[in-house]
Amino acid sequence: MADKQAAHVESTATEVPAAIGLATRPVAPDHPSQPAPTGDTERPASRPSLADIIAEQERIFIERQPESARLAADARQALAGGVTSSWQISRPQPVWLSHGSGSKLYDVDGNDYVDMHGGYGVSLAGHGHPAIVAAVQNQVTRGTHFAQPTRDALTVARELTSRFGLPQWRFANSGTEATMDAVHLMRAITGRDLVIKVEGWVDRVLREYPGQVAGMILEPIMMNAGIILPDPGYLAGLKDLLHAHDALLAFDEVKTGLTAGPGGATRLTGVTPDIICLAKAIGGGISVAAIGGSHQVMQHVANGDYEMVGTFNGNPMAMAATRAMLQEVATPEAYQRIDALRERAVEGSRALAVPAQRRRLPAAVGQVRAVADIGAARRERYRQI
Repeated sequence: MADKQAAHVESTATEVPAAIGLATRPVAPDHPSQPAPTGDTERPASRPSLADIIAEQERIFIERQPESARLAADARQALAGGVTSSWQISRPQPVWLSHGSGSKLYDVDGNDYVDMHGGYGVSLAGHGHPAIVAAVQNQVTRGTHFAQPTRDALTVARELTSRFGLPQWRFANSGTEATMDAVHLMRAITGRDLVIKVEGWVDRVLREYPGQVAGMILEPIMMNAGIILPDPGYLAGLKDLLHAHDALLAFDEVKTGLTAGPGGATRLTGVTPDIICLAKAIGGGISVAAIGGSHQVMQHVANGDYEMVGTFNGNPMAMAATRAMLQEVATPEAYQRIDALRERAVEGSRALAVPAQRRRLPAAVGQVRAVADIGAARRERYRQI
């Protein structure tokens, strides 16, 4: 899914803007036997421009959300940019939400939406899933922060090992923290500074900077530019190439962790990296992240070569929610339902893409397990090494 999408409105009535009404066919003359007038005396109504249509839809959008408009105006005085994250700055205005339930979101004006955004990939469980609610409510009454390990942390680590194949884990609070830890850890282990991202030819970089590359971090299935799968054999070859140069491979599975399947892209592709970063969906809506590694990698954390620390790492409320997500929500039965729903979404999306393709506009549908999207057909698989 793209990182900037608007939730789709589930309308109870269809509103046709006045500007769009101008795009109808010209009315037949009252006296068809008479010749049609020529010259500039009469012209059919012109088709509205795209800018006109957008402006009219924005007007309708704002009129439906007067309380959101009021809050947006007030928020500019107290919140930088009027929002809590720069990604929430949107045209014509942010949608101020009240609550969510299942697949639905409700704004402060009482409008309801089908949540096609999923909180940037967090809401795989939907909103207010009973198992997550019960786990969090139970833990809140028992304490929300200890700065010491709990039973749930051990349960979660073992569950992640069974799903992703790496034996040892630590926890953090966001995907940003997890990927930063992965980069710092690779540098601490190798004593090198350079880290490769997917751009250009990896072997060329390794040759040009011998003995300087600590490792490479990448999304094993890209989701920031649509859904882009790697070529068969690419990830395995990449791992072998990096190891031949004494460098490490880290998978950024912050988005793909549970959405690409119960064991993420790691299980889907059959390639286990040295380090895995997880976040978003694993907490069922609670902020949490995890960093997994091989014994060789994580011994550098255990012996203090690299201190992986954080006040809220392994927070008991986050661990309770993650345990419930892994054991009670993201089950084999749930993935069977996810597969069926995805197929319906893909089928509908492909039908939507056909008119665009007939007009020679690029359109394609991407999919992987719990995620499907439609966008410009400019996607290519990862380059060969």
